[in-house]
Amino acid sequence: MRKKLKQILHDYKVNAYKLSHSSDPVENLTKEALDISSDVLKNAYTYHFHKLPDASRVEIINMINNYTLEAILPPIVEKIMHRIVVLEKEHENLLQMITKIVEVLDEE
Repeated sequence: MRKKLKQILHDYKVNAYKLSHSSDPVENLTKEALDISSDVLKNAYTYHFHKLPDASRVEIINMINNYTLEAILPPIVEKIMHRIVVLEKEHENLLQMITKIVEVLDEE
């Protein structure tokens, strides 16, 4: 039983390493993260003024809003989404390992 558990743990480590270092899954993860990121950025909120400010303030606020949505936010959202997708894949891998461990313990 001990050998089986060591083998399961080793397989998990190998799969985790492949997930983070192989180029094919990285491309798939990046594509999935970019798809999620584009969906998130499409749902960007807009600010509505409660009182009508003067035109110069509205223009400045709109410039800041546009710069934030177009330049600052996309790379941040992409990195966050990429990390979330990687963590989801690692979580699936971990659940598979736990399932195998439970099966081995049930056999013995």
